[in-house]
Amino acid sequence: MTSPTSRTSRNLRRRPPLGLPAGPAVLGIYLNDHLIGATGGTELAKRIAKAHRGTPAGPELDRLATEVAEDRRELMGMMTALGVPIRRYKVLIGWLGEKLGRLKPNGRLLRRSPLSSVIEFETMRLGVEGKRSAWSLLRRLAERDRRLDAARLDRLLERAERQSRLLEEMRVRAAEDLVGPAE
Repeated sequence: MTSPTSRTSRNLRRRPPLGLPAGPAVLGIYLNDHLIGATGGTELAKRIAKAHRGTPAGPELDRLATEVAEDRRELMGMMTALGVPIRRYKVLIGWLGEKLGRLKPNGRLLRRSPLSSVIEFETMRLGVEGKRSAWSLLRRLAERDRRLDAARLDRLLERAERQSRLLEEMRVRAAEDLVGPAE
């Protein structure tokens, strides 16, 4: 008969460092949580692009919005390939979250504040970094799971890195427009 202590020790050894049970269910939660972010990010990227149409940054931000939407579709495709069900309520949470984020106090009630671009670029960059982390995890998983395309994930990682650099450049420019360039 196995003692309760030895059973507990065995269970702890099988669990990942955070103490969560490993397996497809946890991956499904993780990917659906990233789908929340991807949905909100897609909406935010469209809003940013629309706000900057007709400016020198407009074409780059239109391309960014297109890519972010493509990345969301890529995530959903990988979820399908892995047999992870897409939780529609989480898609709704992401969509609503972005809409509610517009209500933040920014000194203006009905129109964009001078701070809007800075905050939006910062928020979008954080989202892209989260997406890059997800691509990185999936890339590692692709080493042992043929349902994932490692080369595609490499391209998505490179794209996320480029997107992050672009958003940081845009954030710095927007901040300098507000407070002036650093001395």
